Amino acid sequence: MRKNQNERRTSVSVRYIVKHPDPVLRQVARPVAKITPAIERLLDDMAETMYAADGVGLAAPQVGISKRIAVVDVGEGLIELINPEVLETSGEQDGPEGCLSIPGVFGDVIRPARVRVRAQNRRGEWFEVEGEGLLARALLHEIDHLNGVLFIDRAHTLYRRDPLAAGGAEGETGAHAAPAEGAPALGRKARLAGRAGGRKAGDAGS
Repeated sequence: MRKNQNERRTSVSVRYIVKHPDPVLRQVARPVAKITPAIERLLDDMAETMYAADGVGLAAPQVGISKRIAVVDVGEGLIELINPEVLETSGEQDGPEGCLSIPGVFGDVIRPARVRVRAQNRRGEWFEVEGEGLLARALLHEIDHLNGVLFIDRAHTLYRRDPLAAGGAEGETGAHAAPAEGAPALGRKARLAGRAGGRKAGDAGS
């Protein structure tokens, strides 16, 4: 659940989501030195933008701001991350991802199955998030954004959605057939909510 949702609604804005190949998506984002009211507004706007786009994660570079800030919600509640760092990973998972900055393109990406991340909340307090499955994938996907890395850089298979395909089935790119419409892809919350995994530790400011 989003923090103080009703109180914030009058002041938040849905921001434009930058699309690939905008150069900001390839920059290493700058650390946040001080959490100001402007940073808090950015967090609010990013969450609103993510929900409006039906996403499960959004990084500040995706709204044109080169700051180390991300928000994630895989169906277990909003997690706000400022200056996130990956502390530990383990295992392996292979699955589909997508990105709000690369609409219509999906890919299969191998990532760690479990992750432990350290970050600051909007009060500047450090906390840790432990996630597995979808949560691990979402956290790592967004932290990649902060380092100028996109999922297409890691994907071993890429495919496109074909909106003209019969029955809403996915189209085909090259020699790789895409999955059916019901297959999940990161950045499409409706497809992923049922696969949310992992657990949160500490106060994520949400």
